[in-house]
Amino acid sequence: MLGDVETRSVSPVFVGRADELALLTDVLTRAAGGEPQAVLIGGEAGVGKTRLTEEFLGEAARRGAVVAVGGCVEIGAEGLPFAPFSTALRTLHRELPEELAAAAAGQEGELARILPELGDTPRGPHDEESTARLFELTARMLERLAAGRLVVLVLEDLHWADTSTRHLLSYLFRTLGSGRLVVVATYRADDVHRRHPLRPLLAELDRLRTVQRIELPRFNRAEVRRQLAGILASQPEEDFVDSVFERSDGNAFFVEELVASRASGCRAGLTESLRDLLLVRVEVLPDEAQRVVRIVAEGGSTVEYPLLRAVAGLTEDELIEALRAAVGANILLATTDGDGYRFRHSLVREAVSDDLLPGERSRLNRHYAEALEADESLIRAEERVIRLANYWYRANDPAKSLPAVLAASVAARRRHAYSEQLRLLERAMDLWDSAPEEVREALRPADDTDVYPPCGCDSAGTPLRRLDLLAEATVAARYGGERERALKITKTALRTLEDGHDPLRAAWFWTERSRLVAGLGRSDGWEEIAKAQELVQGLPPSQVHAEVLVRAAGWGMLHNPGPGNLEAAQRAVAYARMVGAEEVELNARITVGCLLTDAGTGEVGLAELHTVKDRATELGLTMLAGRAHINLTSQLESMGRSQEAVALAEEGAELVGRSRLFDTEAWVRGNMAESLYSLGRWDEATAAARRTLLVGQSAAPRGSASARLAYLALARGELTEAAQQLAAAHSHFGTHDTQPQHRIPLYRLAVGIAAGEGRIADVRSETAAAIEYGFPLGQHRYAWPLLLAAATAEADSRGLPAADTGRAAALEVLRAAARHLAAPVPVWTAHAEYLRVELLRAEDRDTVADWTAVQAAVRPLERPYLLARARHRLAEAMLAAGGCRDSAAALLRDAHATAGRLGSRRLREDLALLAQRARLPLTADIPAPPEPQADPVEALGLTSRERDVLRLVAAGSTNRKIAEELFISPKTASVHVSNILAKLGVAGRGEAAALAHRLRLFAPPGPLSVRPEAAHRRV
Repeated sequence: MLGDVETRSVSPVFVGRADELALLTDVLTRAAGGEPQAVLIGGEAGVGKTRLTEEFLGEAARRGAVVAVGGCVEIGAEGLPFAPFSTALRTLHRELPEELAAAAAGQEGELARILPELGDTPRGPHDEESTARLFELTARMLERLAAGRLVVLVLEDLHWADTSTRHLLSYLFRTLGSGRLVVVATYRADDVHRRHPLRPLLAELDRLRTVQRIELPRFNRAEVRRQLAGILASQPEEDFVDSVFERSDGNAFFVEELVASRASGCRAGLTESLRDLLLVRVEVLPDEAQRVVRIVAEGGSTVEYPLLRAVAGLTEDELIEALRAAVGANILLATTDGDGYRFRHSLVREAVSDDLLPGERSRLNRHYAEALEADESLIRAEERVIRLANYWYRANDPAKSLPAVLAASVAARRRHAYSEQLRLLERAMDLWDSAPEEVREALRPADDTDVYPPCGCDSAGTPLRRLDLLAEATVAARYGGERERALKITKTALRTLEDGHDPLRAAWFWTERSRLVAGLGRSDGWEEIAKAQELVQGLPPSQVHAEVLVRAAGWGMLHNPGPGNLEAAQRAVAYARMVGAEEVELNARITVGCLLTDAGTGEVGLAELHTVKDRATELGLTMLAGRAHINLTSQLESMGRSQEAVALAEEGAELVGRSRLFDTEAWVRGNMAESLYSLGRWDEATAAARRTLLVGQSAAPRGSASARLAYLALARGELTEAAQQLAAAHSHFGTHDTQPQHRIPLYRLAVGIAAGEGRIADVRSETAAAIEYGFPLGQHRYAWPLLLAAATAEADSRGLPAADTGRAAALEVLRAAARHLAAPVPVWTAHAEYLRVELLRAEDRDTVADWTAVQAAVRPLERPYLLARARHRLAEAMLAAGGCRDSAAALLRDAHATAGRLGSRRLREDLALLAQRARLPLTADIPAPPEPQADPVEALGLTSRERDVLRLVAAGSTNRKIAEELFISPKTASVHVSNILAKLGVAGRGEAAALAHRLRLFAPPGPLSVRPEAAHRRV
C-alpha cells in the first residue's frame, strides 16, 4: 500500500478548499476588469496555504497573468528590509523589463531602494516623509505596470515580515486604486501571538472593505481520506485513515509526514513528539546529506548554492550527491530561479535548527560569515551586509558583530527602512560594552549620513561614541514613526549627558525632544527648547547653536508672536552663515521673512521668502522650498492677495507632490483651500481641503483642513456638518496645540455655529474666551472675522429676550477688542468698517450711509461672499429708510446670484425672504407681485397656528409654556414645533428662533418703513 511514496508524499489531487479557490478565482476576474484586489490567506503551519496558493497561481497563469512571488525571510530578528517585494519585483523586472522600466521612469533612484536593479540609490534625502514617498512611488509603479495586463503579486510568510514590508503592504492595500493587479499575502496564523507585530496590521486590514481574508481550517476526516488516496494512488484502509487523522488532527502537512515516515519503515514516525516526527526523514538520510541539511537550516529561509558550497567544504560532486538525497526525500527544494535551496516546509527547517547544539549553531554562523567576507560575490550585494550582520551576531562574536551591525544599519537607512535601522542600532548598543575597545576606537560615522551624529559638532573623522548611536537611533525612530521609542532614547542620552561635559550634544537631544513631545501632543515643546538655549548660551557659533535658535524663533512665531522672535531668527541666520550651514540659514530666513511680514513690512518679508524659495529650489532642497511655499501663500492671504496665493500654492503643490512630501503638500493645499474660499471658489476649496485630509500624515495639517471644511459648511448654512468638522479639527489639534493660528479660527467657528443655532449666550462665552486668549502680533487676520461674526450674531438676535439682556456689555467688549487690532491692508480695513457698522446695527443705529461705506470698502477685495452679505445689509437699510427700491432690488438680485453660485443656502433664504417682504423680484424680467403678502410668515408655508407657536419659540418658550399660552396640550405643541422645524429646514428650536429674529418675522408693523430714529439720517 505504501509502495512508491518516497518520491511522492504530496497528493496530486487538490483536496478541499473549493470555496477558497472559487473566491480567489473571482478575485482574478474582478482584477481583470481593472479593479485592484487584495487578499490575505492565513492558517496554521502545514494547513495548506502554499498548496492553495499554487493552485491559484496555476489558474492565474492559465489566464495569461504575469505572476511574481516573494517570500519574507526569517533571518535574525529584523529580517531583510522589503525582502518579499524585492524578490517579486525582480521577477517582474525579468519578465517585463521594458514595461517596468517605463513604469519606473524618472524615479529609478528612489525605487532602487526596493529594486536595486534599477540603479544606484541617491544619498538622501532622509526625513519623516522619506518612507511615505518611497511607498507612494512603489504603488504608482505597480499601477502603471498593471494598467494593460493582469499582474499577480504574492508575498509569502508575512509572519516573518520586517516592519518596512508590513508598512508597505498596508500602504498598498489602502491606496491602490487602479490597474489589473492582485496582491496576495500569506501568513502563519498560529505564530501570530497577542504581541506579534503582524497582529495590529491584520486588525487594520480587517477594517478595509477592499481586503478579503481567508482563514484555512484543518481537514476533516473525509478530506484526510481523500488526501491519503491521492498520495497512495489507492484507497487507504479505514484503520489507517483513523490513525493518521487522529495523529495529524487534520493538518495536511502532518498527514504527509506521517505517511512518508511510515513508508520509510521507521517506527519513529509514530512517536508522540511532533518534533521527532518532523526529524524522522532527516535522520534516515546519509550522514553527509544530514550535515548539508543542518547547514541549510542555519543559513536562513533560502541559501544560495555558491554560499552553501563555500560553507559545506565538500567537493562539488559530494555536495550535489548530498543535495540529491535531501531533495529526493522531499526535505529540500531547489528555488524557482535555480540559484539555491530551501526547505520544502519551514516547520522542518525549524525542527532541524532547534536540534542543533549551541556550539554547533555558533560555528555554522561563523562559517557563513567568514565565507561572505572571503567572497562578496556569493550572494546579491544588497543582501550581503544585512546577512553578514546577522551571521556574526548569531556567532556570538562582538568584535566582528558590532561593525557588521553598524554597516547593516547604514544599508537599512539607505533603503528608507528606518524601523530596521533602529533595531540594528539597538543591537549595536547592546554589543557596545562587550566589543573590544580597539574595535570601538576604529569605528567612524558613515560617509553618507544625513542625520546628526556627531550631532552637528565639529568631530568629523573622530571615533563613534555610544552617544552617536543614540542620536542615530533617535532620528531613525522619528523617521520610522516610532516617536515613543525616540523619546525614551533621548531620555537615556540626556541622562548620560547630565554631567554637563558636552553641552552641544545635550542641546541637540533637547531640540529633538522638543519635536517629539510636540508631535506626540505631550506639550508644546517650549520647555525643551528653553533648556537647549541655556546649554548653547555663550558657546561659539555652531550648527547646533543655529538650529536651536531657529527652533526657538519658529516656536515663538507660531505660539507666542512678538518682536523678540525676529532678533532670534536673525541671529540664527548669522550663526548658520558663520559655520557654512546654508540649509539651516535658509530655514531661519523663512522665519525672518514671516516675522517681517507680521511686523508690518510686508513687501520686505515677501521678498525674503521669494529669495529663499528660489534658492532652495535651485539647491534641490524640496522640503525647504515647500516650507517657503507654505509661508508665502499664508502671508499673501493675510495681505488679501488671494489670487497670488492660489497661483503660488498650485506651483508649490506640484513641486512637493513630485517629491511625495505629503505633509508639506497638505499644508500647501490647506492654504490653497483658504484662499479659494476667500475668492468664492468654494467647490475648488472643498476639493483642496479634502485632498489635504487625504495626503496629510500629521495631525496639524489635517486639523486645519477640517477647520476649512467647517468654514465652508458654516457659510453654506450646513450647521450639522460644520459642527462635525469643528469636532474633527479639535480632535486633530488635541489639547496641547496652543498655536494662535489654530486656536483662534476654532473660536471663530464655535461663534458661527452657536449664532446659527440661536445660542447667543454661547456666542458671548466663546467670544470672551477668544479675547481672553489674546490676539498676538500677526493674528489680526483671524481676529477680525471672529469679532465680525460675534457682532453679526448680536445684531441678528435683536428682539430675542435672552439676547437683549447683556447686549450693551457684549458690544462694548467687541469694540474694546477691535481698538487693539491692526488693520495694515485694505482687506482688514474693510473688516474693521464692517464690524463698526454691524455693532451699530446691533444697537439699531445703522444707516444707508454706513452700509454704503462698507460696500465701498469690500467691493475691491475679490471677496464675493463678504460683498454679497454687505449688499444684503445695504439693501435692507435702503428699504427701511424708504430709499430707492430699484437700487435695493439690484443689490438683492446681485447678492442672491452670488449666494446661488457659492451654494450658500442660508444667505439665499435671507435674501429671498427680504425680497418677498419688500415685494421685490429677484429676477429682473419678473414683475413684482401685485398684492402684498398679508403675513411674511406665510412665505415660509406655516399655518396660522404654527405662526403663533413660532412666535413663542422665538421668545424662548418651552412646549409646556406654549401649551398654556395657546390652550393646547404639550403633546400638540410638540407636534407643531416638529412641523415648524421641518418647514424651516433647521435642526432645533434655537436655530428656529435665530432664523425668526434674523428675518425679523415678528417685528413691529411696517418693518421696511422708515425707522423714526433714522429719519433724519436718510440719504
